[in-house]
Amino acid sequence: MQLEIEIKFSLNGRMVQTKVPPTMTTLVMLRENFDLTGGKLACGEGECGACTVKIDDRTINSCLMFAVDCDGREVQTIEGLGGVAGLEIMQQAFVDHGAIQCGYCMPGMIMQARYVVDQNTDKSHQLSRDDIARGLEGNVCRCSGYTKVVDAVAAVILDEASA
Repeated sequence: MQLEIEIKFSLNGRMVQTKVPPTMTTLVMLRENFDLTGGKLACGEGECGACTVKIDDRTINSCLMFAVDCDGREVQTIEGLGGVAGLEIMQQAFVDHGAIQCGYCMPGMIMQARYVVDQNTDKSHQLSRDDIARGLEGNVCRCSGYTKVVDAVAAVILDEASA
């Protein structure tokens, strides 16, 4: 019989609880215990960003974080980004700008892109294309070529600046 630890945390805005083995990763917990399959296991080493989620207002590679460390924290996945009204503006921009190719890495890429834009609280400094690219450096995509991804993020920045 394997030891399991009960944890309780906010997941996409609602309190949840589950039991997890001490060595289970956050990515596996999200996929297996909550059927949230947006984040993907690609490298398993924190190098590709396909498993990116937001925890307590920071993005992390969920393949590297133990699920037990989610206890008492706020976790947001790509499934929690949009909500009932439909796609969130960043998700829609990726669609509108043709940034989504096969889609495998895009949930993590979109979570990181949202984080990059949200961290730019100094609206007097508009992020350049180079700033955007640097902010997305930990997210690897073999299909997109990144130009359309940067286009999508830049469009969101302009849209949110004019709102």
